[in-house]
Amino acid sequence: NMNFLPGIWWSLPLVLVWATPPVTSSWWYMGAVGSSRVMCDNVPGLVSRQRQLCRRHPEAMLSIGRGVAAWTAECQHQFRRHRWDCNALERGQRLLGRVLLRSSRESAFVHAISSAGVVFAITRACSQGELKSCSCDPKKKGSAKDSKGHFDWGGCSDNIDYGIKFARAFVDAKERKGKDARALMNLHNNRAGRKAVKRFLKQECKCHGVSGSCTLRTCWLAMADFRKTGDYLWKKYNGAIQVVMNQDGTGFTVANKKFKKPTKNDLVYFESSPDYCIRDRDVGSLGTAGRVCNQTSRGMDSCEVMCCGRGYDTSRVSRMTKCECKFHWCCAVRCQDCLEVVDVHTCKAPKSAGWISRT
Repeated sequence: NMNFLPGIWWSLPLVLVWATPPVTSSWWYMGAVGSSRVMCDNVPGLVSRQRQLCRRHPEAMLSIGRGVAAWTAECQHQFRRHRWDCNALERGQRLLGRVLLRSSRESAFVHAISSAGVVFAITRACSQGELKSCSCDPKKKGSAKDSKGHFDWGGCSDNIDYGIKFARAFVDAKERKGKDARALMNLHNNRAGRKAVKRFLKQECKCHGVSGSCTLRTCWLAMADFRKTGDYLWKKYNGAIQVVMNQDGTGFTVANKKFKKPTKNDLVYFESSPDYCIRDRDVGSLGTAGRVCNQTSRGMDSCEVMCCGRGYDTSRVSRMTKCECKFHWCCAVRCQDCLEVVDVHTCKAPKSAGWISRT
């Protein structure tokens, strides 16, 4: 029974995931008054190291919940035009678990983006003063120099190193229990996700002086919007490298010698992905029956590709849109509401539309 808490909890091979309960709930009250041991000991699926971190940093668990929301939304955005659309998380956690067990490209991306989401959320919580164990980056103090000259560190620099350290301890704990090929793959992709967030740390500055003369600059480091991390990891997903274990079982070699050796920034996978055309529990596929496709596209969202050659149905739908927008001085744009009739194309179901299961 997993309904003993206000939030819905379940465990994935890479990170604890849950629908975060509101701050006013009894769950958060329990953590706030020091009963974190009771809460953490009753969460299914945690390894001992994760339980220790949960007890020590109960307020961080709420931040991780926000990170989960960020990475799932980003995963769904990146895969919105593909047969596998990362929506298995909403429709059934067991399906996503099946995807992760296959060591495919999709599994590699989910490990990387989820690890990145935890880094982003913990780092943001540090900067906002929500965690007792961290604050702004303590190393960014005093004066420094860049290509534009001297400046003073000020404001609140994002403490990305703490975010990475915490995410590595919490997310990687489950993989460190095993030393098989999948664990090594997951650890590699987890690290690639963490590094991706740090890649987009940027320096922001504010000028001081008469009329903005910039005689003095105050600067700080800030994380970029999480979309940049998602876009970067999406490119890494498309260029993911298939690998095999080396003979001594300590690392990877490329499956195809024509391809380059993966770097620490690359995503790696072992198994080829299924086509995700039909509903198949064993591979975590919901199939594409009923998915909206683009009749004029030639990409992955085209009706031919999305529907796997099964054809599609067309229905006429009315919807309200903004039209005849005009700019008014100063400074507003006013539009009218117009009724628009459009054709919506959805993929046909296969002749046998039920679940396929090999077990």
